[in-house]
Amino acid sequence: MTLDQRHVPDVYRRHLSVGRVRLATVTGGAMEVRSAGSRVYDADGVEYLDCGGYGVFLVGHCHPRVVDAVVAQIRTHPLATRLLLEPAAATAAEALVSVAPAGLPRVHFVNSGAEATETAIKLARAHGKTRLVSMVNGFHGKTAGALSLTANGLYQDPFRPLLPDVCHVPYGDAAALGAVLAAAPGRACVFVEPVQGEGGVVFPPPGYLREVAGLCRAHGALLVLDEIQTGLGRLGHWWGAERDGVAPDMLLAGKNLSGGVIPVAAVLATDEVYAPFNKDPFLHSSTFAAAPVAMAAAAATVATIRDEGLVERAARLGRRLLPALGRILDEHCPQLTVEVRGAGLLIGIELADEHVAGDFVLELINQRVLVNHSLNAHRVIRLTPPAVLTESDVDRLLTAFATTASVVGKDHQR
Repeated sequence: MTLDQRHVPDVYRRHLSVGRVRLATVTGGAMEVRSAGSRVYDADGVEYLDCGGYGVFLVGHCHPRVVDAVVAQIRTHPLATRLLLEPAAATAAEALVSVAPAGLPRVHFVNSGAEATETAIKLARAHGKTRLVSMVNGFHGKTAGALSLTANGLYQDPFRPLLPDVCHVPYGDAAALGAVLAAAPGRACVFVEPVQGEGGVVFPPPGYLREVAGLCRAHGALLVLDEIQTGLGRLGHWWGAERDGVAPDMLLAGKNLSGGVIPVAAVLATDEVYAPFNKDPFLHSSTFAAAPVAMAAAAATVATIRDEGLVERAARLGRRLLPALGRILDEHCPQLTVEVRGAGLLIGIELADEHVAGDFVLELINQRVLVNHSLNAHRVIRLTPPAVLTESDVDRLLTAFATTASVVGKDHQR
């Protein structure tokens, strides 16, 4: 049975979320029903250029190679018994390790980025690392353990008490981190993002991640690099670890790994760190983790990114978009713009306040372009477009931004 689309808002109110209906009303009430490449289509056939998607769609929507792999797997063996060995998981693991930073030969597949964070927490605890350290304005998910690391009271406060023995230090302040690690020798685990995406596309000072890695080695701490948003080409490099020359003990991957088709994430780890799970596969398990259908998506996605040169294309597109967006904002609303920053196709535009940012998002929707706000920095709008943008897509995005900047600039002069 297919629900009459006219009744969808009522069903949301009764069974899903009244808040989502209110949000949809604010954003125009459109209902997305179809997607392909860089485009999303609503129920009326209106076409949107998707430059949001919270960082999931590096290969675009419904990439044929990923979809074909998933459909073939569904028709053959979509879910596994978990008792026998299963080749799709082996194929996906080998594919992911082949493009991962050196020294991370072990893969533990999960269903979401938050689950990847939970897995890393448990591996750390299996090694006696009970002092968890993350960065102010960092974002690592909203399940209970991951939320303990997501340093934002807006999301944490309704659910306290969270995990004990967790502390947050300023992002980019190596000295502050060193002091915390010195007070917990041999029992800490540090979680850090190469770029804080939900924090507003915030970059640390040059050399910071290498300093973090050095401090972890000096104080016997484990280092977890959260690349759920930055990994697999988003920064114009395969990984932020590669970009910054860092060798973590664990690396978290997700979002782009799905190919925009099937939710999947992973923890990559050194042999030493993964040893407890290597010895006992039931120590941390999940019924749907490493499902063959998700593994087909992951393997096809890695192959697509590699074979189509999407990492390099993300770098080229970013080098074009960043200065162009800066010029547009300087021309039309310099008084409302704080900074345009980014790397590859992770771009943040910091505006004067969250109201201006909200107006930008809404006007861009009016211009049929989708972007995201930042969960930990509401005055920063975030662009994470696919690396399959065409020249006409880029022109359309820049034209929409120019119109939006002009409209919002005039509105805020009144």
